Amino acid sequence: MGQTELNSLLIQPDDLVLITGASGFIGSRLVQILLDRGFRNLRCFVRASSKVAHLKDIASRNNGARIELVRGNLLSRVDCEDATKDVAVIYHLAAARGEKSVPDAFMNSVVTTRNLMEAALLQQTLRRFVNVSSFAVYTNRQKRRARILDEACPTENQPQTAGDAYCFAKVKQEEIVREYGKRYGIPYVIVRPGYVYGPGNLGISGRVGISLCGLFLHLGGSNPIPFTYIDNCAEAIALAGLKKGVDGEVFNIVDDDLPSSREFLRLYKKNVGRFASLYIPHVVSFALCYLWERYSVWSKGQLEPVYNCKKWHSYWKKTRYSNQKVKGSLGWTPTVPMAEGLRRYFQACRGTESNA
Repeated sequence: MGQTELNSLLIQPDDLVLITGASGFIGSRLVQILLDRGFRNLRCFVRASSKVAHLKDIASRNNGARIELVRGNLLSRVDCEDATKDVAVIYHLAAARGEKSVPDAFMNSVVTTRNLMEAALLQQTLRRFVNVSSFAVYTNRQKRRARILDEACPTENQPQTAGDAYCFAKVKQEEIVREYGKRYGIPYVIVRPGYVYGPGNLGISGRVGISLCGLFLHLGGSNPIPFTYIDNCAEAIALAGLKKGVDGEVFNIVDDDLPSSREFLRLYKKNVGRFASLYIPHVVSFALCYLWERYSVWSKGQLEPVYNCKKWHSYWKKTRYSNQKVKGSLGWTPTVPMAEGLRRYFQACRGTESNA
């Protein structure tokens, strides 16, 4: 790093950086990117049950850096205090992805975030808290068809009715980050990645469609998919913690040249393997989601409202996406072009298919 670049950054290469969820899909890549940028003092916080072979491999290749591996539970205030000691920047990636109940998601995303921020307050060394959120927080209901979804768009104000524990947890997590920023002056930045893809996350996004009884229902149609390749996403998250002058900002992370759902599905079948799929027009998919939601209400929850009008607006309504703010404020550009990212993704998918 040259002196000019160092002067534009919030911290110096030897300042201590904490990454929660460091063993995860995005977290482990973020660790490598920070090291590549010359930051030599990293504390990687993982759960007790996490697999850390990849992190140890990264550490073995970077002998000049201090990479501290800490196992713990963010529900423990003591563990949070130990994790945040002397830390200058926190990248908070640990989240309750996969939780199906709202209480569990709340505990593992919201309570953990509160514990981490309160511990950081005690230390009085924190210069920025980067909260990694998600596009799941956007409501997309008031936006007219095919309009751009950007950082100015409204988020869910009643996430408990969305039928998605992850959406609920992320909305409430953002609320507590803002509250602590306003009440206690904790400097924060919120980043909202779109769909992060690449080797390590090989499933087909639900924004493209869903599998039902052996048939893939293609719901996305001509909608662009808000993809961001893992390397590009981790680079944007890194910059959100390093650049001066962006406290209190929100950044969406999506790549350039986004493929439509239809184009992606065609490329997937061509490069990975063919399977039966059926296109469902938007008017039909909306009607199905509406009926599913109404039946869930009528049956008093016997059928979970997994597919509902809010989800349709969020996932399958015609929408375009913007990355102008993250480019302009953070100086970020996708280093891996879409064509190359998809090539790597399809290659990894073929490896999985051949080993199946």
